Amino acid sequence: MRHLAANYSYFCYEIKTIVRPTSKNALTFYRLVAIAAIGIILLVAAVAAGLIPGVNVPWGQLLGARTDKTTVERELQLAPGYRLDLYSEEIPNARFLAVTRNGDLLVSQPKLGRVSLLLADRNGDGKADGQRVLIDGLQRPHGLALHEDWLYIAESNGVGRALFDHSDGRIASRYQRIVTDLGDGGNHWTKTIGMGPDGWMYLSSGSTCNVCEEEDPRRATIMRFRPDGSHFEIYATGLRNSVGFDWSPKDGALYATDNGRDWLGNDFPPCELNRIEQDGFYGWPYANGNRVPDPDFGEGKNPEVQQKIAASIPPAFEFRAHNAPLGMRFLRSSEQPDAYRDVALVALHGSWNRDVKDGYKVVALHWDERGKIHAEDFMWGFLADDKNTVYGRPVDIVEDARGNIYVSDDYAGAVYRIQPGAANSNAPRVPAGTRPPISAPKKPLAIDGDAARQGAQIFERRNCIRCHQQIPLQNLSRKYTLKELADYFDTPTPPMPNYGFSNTQKRALAHYLMEQEIQGGGRELQNYLP
Repeated sequence: MRHLAANYSYFCYEIKTIVRPTSKNALTFYRLVAIAAIGIILLVAAVAAGLIPGVNVPWGQLLGARTDKTTVERELQLAPGYRLDLYSEEIPNARFLAVTRNGDLLVSQPKLGRVSLLLADRNGDGKADGQRVLIDGLQRPHGLALHEDWLYIAESNGVGRALFDHSDGRIASRYQRIVTDLGDGGNHWTKTIGMGPDGWMYLSSGSTCNVCEEEDPRRATIMRFRPDGSHFEIYATGLRNSVGFDWSPKDGALYATDNGRDWLGNDFPPCELNRIEQDGFYGWPYANGNRVPDPDFGEGKNPEVQQKIAASIPPAFEFRAHNAPLGMRFLRSSEQPDAYRDVALVALHGSWNRDVKDGYKVVALHWDERGKIHAEDFMWGFLADDKNTVYGRPVDIVEDARGNIYVSDDYAGAVYRIQPGAANSNAPRVPAGTRPPISAPKKPLAIDGDAARQGAQIFERRNCIRCHQQIPLQNLSRKYTLKELADYFDTPTPPMPNYGFSNTQKRALAHYLMEQEIQGGGRELQNYLP
């Protein structure tokens, strides 16, 4: 409560800078602020009582934070073979990016209603050669796209475009809105735009809410239009908040990030990477993750809802819950090291509503020969080892013709440049949330009957069957030893939450699950440790 009170004045300031009450409505305005503050106090009280997971917001998101070269060099780390520059630290609320043919960088700043231009680093000092406002007076601009000679800007309520002169980095015509009247109320008002290899203009629009059935069919979707704004189509649905998307250079498939819902615990549901198909339905609000029925809108609902869940398309990859994947980009340049060519970089903005912060990094997604996706950390250090101090929150990623990678940060008001071919860190490549491969000794399995009975009680008490009717526990004996299965409960893969089991409880649950597999398989298992 003291922490909230300390930030109350900042909360009022943030609201006032947006609304700016006149003398006529000042009294009503301050009453509204007081009501909002009471609501926040009640929310914090609920958290303290354990009714909902803790709100763990980086307050710099509201108050503004700064970074500097010293902080960047001390805290941020990269995959081997890259060098990091603080390209600009004077770009508040830096969100989405686009690179011009001349190598300049465009940056959207929704809260300021403008798009700025960072001049390419031609003097080689590691920083933009300057910056200026390119266009302002916009309605919360977010996504940016350069197509032919046009600059497209996704505002919160539509799309506009203007001719853009790449040679001098200036708008060359009147700005005209070609898509209008899109809803921008509620939680997820940002729009992201991208030009597909098929010549269509794609636009994502998030939901109005945490979880609900939308009245506007355009919310929680990816739409597409012809480049002049005509021929509107809803391309895919059931996408709660797909802030970033890009097309694979290997097969042309469209992939999009998606942010999972809140208030189901620290570790559920997962955030997602989806392979987007035309007319595909991706589950929200009826299901989370791999068709797990939502407790509010899916569980126990009518047959029509159950059919929707069954027909939904599962994620291609699951991020940890509340990591908030935003921008994503496939690396295409031949200048990239072989290990990173054609991989997708994803900006994990970081959690705000789990007890221990998580995310706050850029990860690289690799597709193996079977099409399975593996993640590893590519840029990290935005979240300190204390899991509390935040130095930045990555938002979007772009790559220029020379293979330079740019990452925006709306928390620190910064843009970073990552150059290939120059060593910056001796840190090894770090798998993102993975465990070492299993190499179990050849010993017979020894089930402890008392432990298994205790594990059965835990399984029933935690109502594990609720999820595992939909996600069967299969082939545990081929993946884990008893000890490794017990250790798994410390870092479970979403959607399974981390229940904070004691060592005794973890061991008991492992023995119960292995015992069930023996009974179900009707065979004697080898290759396991007790």
